[in-house]
Amino acid sequence: MAEEEKLSNALDLSKRWQEASDSGTSILRHLMEQVPQIYCQDAEPQPQQEEVLAQERLLLPLECFLFGEEPHVGVEKLQQGKGTGSQLCGRVFKEGETVYSCRDCAIDPSCVFCMDCFQNSIHKGHRYKMHASLGGGFCDCGDLEAWKTGPCCSQHDVGTSVPMETEECVLETDLQQRAHLLFQVLLHYCTDMLVWEENYELSSELQPRLKQNMYYCVLYNDEHHSYDHVIYTLQRSINCNQNEAQTHTALIDKEGRRAVKRGTLRTCQQAKDLIRSNSEHISLQPLRVEILHIAVMAHQSLALRLGVWFQKVIGYSVGLRQVFCQVALQPTADGDKPSPICRLMLHDARLYKGARKVIHELIFCSLLMETEYKRQFAIEFTKLYQQLQKDFISDDHERNISITALSVQIFTVPTLARQLIEDGNVIAVIINTVMEMLREHLDSNNRFHFQGYNSDKFFRVQVIFHDLRYILISKPSVWTDELRTHFLNGFKVFLDLLKCMQGMEEVKRQFGQHIEVEPEWEAGFSTQIQLHHILSMFQDWCSSDEMVLLMAFKECQRAFTSCTNQPFHSEPEDAYMCKHILSHRPYKVTQEPVSIHLPISRLLAGLYVHLCRTGALSRLPQYMDPESFDFTLWAEHPLRCIVLAGQVSAEMWRRNGLSLVSQVYYYQDVKCREEMFDKDIIILQITASKMDPNHFLMLILLRFELFEVFNGNCSSKDQEVLRQWNKLTEEMLYLLIVITGERYVPGISNVTREDVTVREVIHLLCIQPMAHSSLVKSLPENENHETGLETVISKVATFKKPGISGHGLYEIKKECLQEYNPFFYHYTKSQLSKAEDTQKKRRMQEGSDKVMRPPMPPPFTEPFSSVVRLLSCDVFIHMLRHILQRAVEESALFWTEAMIYRTLHLIAQALMEENLQVEAGSVEDVTFDFSLKARKMGSEHGKSLFHFLTKMKAMPILEAQTDMITWILQMFDTLKCLHENSSPAPSQSVEQSKQEENTHDKEKAERKRKAEAAKRHRQKVMAQMSAMQKNFIETHKMLYDNMPDSGGQGNPSMELTSASESMELSKRHVALGPQQGVSVAERESLTCILCQEEQDVMAEGPAMVLTACVQRSTVLTQNCGGSLYTPDDHYPLFMPPELAVGTHTGSCGHVMHATCWQKYFEAVQNTIRNRLHAEMIIDLENGEYLCPLCKSLCNTVIPLIPLEPANLNYESAQMVGQHLTFQRWIQIILARIKGLTVTTQEAEMSSGGSTLPEVGTFEVGQVEFRSILSFGVREPRKFSDSILQMVQVCATTIHRVGLQAPPNEQCPHVPVMSWNTCAYTIQATENMLQEEGKALFGSLQNRQLAGLKAVVQFSATQRVMSSQAAVQKHFTNMLAVLVPIPDVKESLSILEVDCFHLLVGLVLSVPSLYQEESVDLQPTAISSAYNHLHLLHLVTMAHMLQIMLSLQDSVEVEGTKGEEAESAAFVYSTVAQYTSGLKTDISGCSVVESVRKGILPFLRCVALLFNCLTGVQPPEKLLDKAVTSEDELEALCCYLALPTNLFQLFHNHLDMVEPLMKRWCEAPAILKALNGQLQAIRYPRKRNQLIDLPEDYSVLLNHASHFKCPVSSDEDRKHPTLCLFCGAMLCSQSTCCQKQLDGEYVGACTAHAATCGAGVGLFLRVRECEIVLMASKTRGSTYPAPYLDDYGETDPQLGRGNPLHLCPERYTKLRYLWLQHCIPEEIARSLEVLNVMFAFEWHTL
Repeated sequence: MAEEEKLSNALDLSKRWQEASDSGTSILRHLMEQVPQIYCQDAEPQPQQEEVLAQERLLLPLECFLFGEEPHVGVEKLQQGKGTGSQLCGRVFKEGETVYSCRDCAIDPSCVFCMDCFQNSIHKGHRYKMHASLGGGFCDCGDLEAWKTGPCCSQHDVGTSVPMETEECVLETDLQQRAHLLFQVLLHYCTDMLVWEENYELSSELQPRLKQNMYYCVLYNDEHHSYDHVIYTLQRSINCNQNEAQTHTALIDKEGRRAVKRGTLRTCQQAKDLIRSNSEHISLQPLRVEILHIAVMAHQSLALRLGVWFQKVIGYSVGLRQVFCQVALQPTADGDKPSPICRLMLHDARLYKGARKVIHELIFCSLLMETEYKRQFAIEFTKLYQQLQKDFISDDHERNISITALSVQIFTVPTLARQLIEDGNVIAVIINTVMEMLREHLDSNNRFHFQGYNSDKFFRVQVIFHDLRYILISKPSVWTDELRTHFLNGFKVFLDLLKCMQGMEEVKRQFGQHIEVEPEWEAGFSTQIQLHHILSMFQDWCSSDEMVLLMAFKECQRAFTSCTNQPFHSEPEDAYMCKHILSHRPYKVTQEPVSIHLPISRLLAGLYVHLCRTGALSRLPQYMDPESFDFTLWAEHPLRCIVLAGQVSAEMWRRNGLSLVSQVYYYQDVKCREEMFDKDIIILQITASKMDPNHFLMLILLRFELFEVFNGNCSSKDQEVLRQWNKLTEEMLYLLIVITGERYVPGISNVTREDVTVREVIHLLCIQPMAHSSLVKSLPENENHETGLETVISKVATFKKPGISGHGLYEIKKECLQEYNPFFYHYTKSQLSKAEDTQKKRRMQEGSDKVMRPPMPPPFTEPFSSVVRLLSCDVFIHMLRHILQRAVEESALFWTEAMIYRTLHLIAQALMEENLQVEAGSVEDVTFDFSLKARKMGSEHGKSLFHFLTKMKAMPILEAQTDMITWILQMFDTLKCLHENSSPAPSQSVEQSKQEENTHDKEKAERKRKAEAAKRHRQKVMAQMSAMQKNFIETHKMLYDNMPDSGGQGNPSMELTSASESMELSKRHVALGPQQGVSVAERESLTCILCQEEQDVMAEGPAMVLTACVQRSTVLTQNCGGSLYTPDDHYPLFMPPELAVGTHTGSCGHVMHATCWQKYFEAVQNTIRNRLHAEMIIDLENGEYLCPLCKSLCNTVIPLIPLEPANLNYESAQMVGQHLTFQRWIQIILARIKGLTVTTQEAEMSSGGSTLPEVGTFEVGQVEFRSILSFGVREPRKFSDSILQMVQVCATTIHRVGLQAPPNEQCPHVPVMSWNTCAYTIQATENMLQEEGKALFGSLQNRQLAGLKAVVQFSATQRVMSSQAAVQKHFTNMLAVLVPIPDVKESLSILEVDCFHLLVGLVLSVPSLYQEESVDLQPTAISSAYNHLHLLHLVTMAHMLQIMLSLQDSVEVEGTKGEEAESAAFVYSTVAQYTSGLKTDISGCSVVESVRKGILPFLRCVALLFNCLTGVQPPEKLLDKAVTSEDELEALCCYLALPTNLFQLFHNHLDMVEPLMKRWCEAPAILKALNGQLQAIRYPRKRNQLIDLPEDYSVLLNHASHFKCPVSSDEDRKHPTLCLFCGAMLCSQSTCCQKQLDGEYVGACTAHAATCGAGVGLFLRVRECEIVLMASKTRGSTYPAPYLDDYGETDPQLGRGNPLHLCPERYTKLRYLWLQHCIPEEIARSLEVLNVMFAFEWHTL
């Protein structure tokens, strides 16, 4: 009824508004009355209450007014009509949300799908990229202009195939009129409220009748003040505590503003003044504070709510959306104000975050969803563009919450971009905006000079270049005259920008002293990088239309001519060389200013190449006179840049600092080289094709300042000057190699972009095999961030898949090696050297030709064909002769081998070019005559080029170049034959060539013969050494026989008198009982890793210790996510069977003296405290340190205690066995326990008779108290003080870590925790061996085996340091679980304990029963053997009963009935008699099968225990990993002295066991377990695994995208993080999900790890695609995720965005890391390597 009443009231109110003469005024008056009563009623906002009232009093009446009826009825009518849906998705992305872009189908990379649309699209099977959105964009699903194919997902596919056009409004006339009126009133109301300034007054309609003196002091967010600054300011200004200040600050950062004070105008003004003054003390800029009346705040709150309401309402219908768009874009009737949307855009920079967010989302779901209104909005946006960018630059908020970020939604639409160019001249608008922002950086020469620039402002200006790139991202396929005109207009404006960059930031060589202040250079290169793609895109646009290309070239030439940078300051001079004269203007790079920025020159070169490529060069004379081009001037400035780079390489500019080195680096780097270095080479190639080749080379020599050197007019003895000349000569020769040989540019030769990419990849792989990501980084990207690698890589390389670490590599195919150019112009100096070394090694291994001859380049196109004349001109021959003459006649100071190598390469290039021309045509037509000139020039004096080459071949100093020289001389002879074209000479030449080849073959054969001889010699020496080693072993056989076998476990050497007896005993593979095999203590001599001294491990000698790490573990838990144990009456003495948490002790196996370790640990504590963030690596307070050798994390040491030999007298053992039966043993033990509870006098008085009770009873009154001693006692083992001290250290650490308790040596739980860690470590080891499919024995690494033995021996020894009374009490309580003991009233049932922990505790504590008050005693070997045997039998039977009680869900197994099955059936029926609720219809075969499976892990653990305890060698079957479970069980039973038919245990001792079975079965816990009231563990226990991960990573991302924070309802960015232990999805790094842990607030992951992993965590951060390892609240590290792309690489942070797939091997490795308890060790090692500079607060994760 209440809802109906609300609806009725709303309908009545809406009718009154409709009937009013001015409905808009009536609505506003209603808002005036109601809004202050709903919002801002209390000092603290009440969102839920305000929302309810707003719905009832405001929003529901407004919807009733809109529809003229009940809203749900109106909505239904709209949905039944036409145009209710949209093919556009329009989902607005939140920050961090995963988005997808199809590399095959997207028009540009900004076109993206949301998660849901992508999953339902055809692009899922394409090449796609995924990345995290910065927020603010929206899904392009349904936009036909964004995609080449598949524009719609299955959800938004409406069957249209043409771009969406705005439909006619389909609303009813009345509804349309009401909507227009309502939207107009409310949108203007919202706009007025949101653009509110502090001094504004409410309009007359909204002015309250009675104005209250109640105001808010509102604090706004900015990026100048930190969190702490704001908190401090609030505490000082409004007298709030820290928690309140933190709350205020968090909400200000989230929403953008917050009312921090409510009160009168005076009190708010005081608060405002205090906040401004206090914040100004911290930062030069005060915080923004405003005082707003309570009514204004209320109206602003409604305005924001109406923004969300608008989104809801216009989503009902396309018609409503169109009406809204009309209103939003419509100026006021009187024209005094622009449209609401323009007002909001112009005020955007003043709005706070929350308001911006609502407005931007409203624009997305309205204006940008309708094609026509999107066009109108784009026009308005372009008109306001410059002002919006100015506001953004002065703003301090990020761009993703700025209105300027909407440019990507407008400018990337191809049709819209064309229209904005034609109608809005948008290119000129964008560039003029940039110019306006950078005008302050222009110098007197109208060139940019960025010294002292504001980096933040400059970064914001550079963002504008993105918009220019968006406009140009799609080339037009059809040009109109209007498009040509406006594009060329924009191009001219762009040239004006480039003219300001041409020659900017000149540098001049520093002489005398080093430059004092490094000049600013980053800004210039940052601008160049931003323009990199824009320059190529302008060229692509121009090349798509011949007329545009010609006009653009004309304008660029005009701009180049008008540039006045770097003029000449001297008159022309003439230079003479080889009878050639060059008139030039003197200029020296070393003495005059030079700039590396020449965008006009390089753009001109790019356009010229496009003219050549398209054939438009032939029409150039129609537009301009080519004869007017001064090609010398074209080449001048690029040549200066290249010379500058060469001089920097020659270390001639060292005094100019690192800034110039950095500029030269980026000049040639892949980020810039296409539009810098590469274009400079093209300019020089253009110039070389147009100039006389001799003049061109003379110009190069002049600019390199080598002209006089090569003319022979300059000499020096200064070694530094000679070194510089040599280096410059190398650089000059390298330049000539590049100019003549680098032709892989479309237009310079007939190659494609794919050919260019192929060549780049080949040369990268010639350096070394490379990963895909490395190749991508080394290749230039186009405007769509594509390199073209995927299309060519399969042609040139083979992929080598990665292993469990590393990444996949591409290796070059052998047939592609012939394309290798040793002087590839994109190699850096280091790459060039590395590639050469790699190829030399490859050729040496293959025994192939070592000559690094240049590859044959493709021929030049016609416009560039004359470039090759450089290789045969007079000056070129002269230069080469001069260099070779230096090598032949001068000392090594005047030349370098690198210089000779480059010279030989040039000669080879020339010879190959000549050979190509001669073979292509007749000899008479060939004008290229390098070989003839090389023989002729200087031959009259014996100084021809050919003559010098012949001499060099015999020079030992040039032995490395001999092969190359030989090949060159052969080429000379070949060309001579071709030129002479006569038979005798060629035959003579061929004969000579054959002789040389034969000589070469002989040399190779000789080298091969010598190599084989050396190999045979090495083999002979190795054979001799092997024989000597065998002889030594035979000679010293006794020594080797006594050495321990490191590869196996427990291989004892036996010292017995009789050889036959020795053979017999050695065959006894029994670990316990009267038939126990002989174990002799091995003499072990170990070396301390610190002092390097050897020492024998002895019980009474100085202690040696193993490094160890004790940690809590949940690896074996059967209750994942359950609560962990805390000490009580039962724990830790009894380990529950679910093993929720245990204590694991592991070791890296490195040994130290105890004294050395103590000194090392003290030194670590003293030095590590001063290290930065040392607490992240080790926790000194908890005794942590890093192993000195392997840097593993450790927190204690385990003393090495040698194995005590156990030599049984088997005859005596048999005699004892006849008396010490199982029943008798129990009675003796119980008698001993009873006697230990009374005084000595009482014990003596009760020791009268000694008659045995009847078998089957537990009465011990007739058994003598000391009967246990009669079966053999001896003196206890002696230990040195240092060993006992280390035992105490280790035990205390285990107790402290395992129970998370303060250190307490006297705690009675100390020995218990030692036994528990022994049991748990063995169980974890057995679990790991089973997981890896390894044999139980012989598979452990030496360090694992040594650690396990040390833990067992330590645990057995620890009781000597404890109170014997406490140990006896522990034994009594543990035995009470199995046997009734009168003094123990309450004992646990067998279902509530872990049997292996129980067995370990009993075995290691039973010697305490032999302790007498006055004498220290311990059992003999025989007594121990029987104790162990009977304890094992007793616990084994209890464990078998555990297994049988858990057979409720077992599956019936068919099998033949045998003796074992009958025994099992009998035992099970006996158990069923004593147990109500036990399943009875189970066959004996099923019981046998279940027990065999269930007991196997227990027996494996017992075998490991007694192997380490007694040292008896296991049987061979247990060393075989391929053994079957049946054979393994049989071998284990033999090794453990158990019957193969385990049920025989019950039959052997039936009279004694039956009462025990009855007692065990009648425990209340058994009934609860069978009734389901108590969790019963099934055996064998489930082996824990990491959770199953999906094969496709996008499935995980999809799962994370639907993740909702369990606490917070806001939609801010979350970091969904997956626990790999249990699969829980957590909200990490967020204050919303923080919990208290040990009195401190921690993040969700840290709190989860405390329970799920006992402090250890293994998490996958889904959106970041990285693993997080955690070891404690303060320690963690990242680790590569087990997801790889198709190229075998991980992708942290989704930086590359390639599709990712699960790598099972890496996930297995991660699982082993967890199962082996190596996560803390991995964290410590990674942090040690990482050298953390900034600490990450892991507790917040």
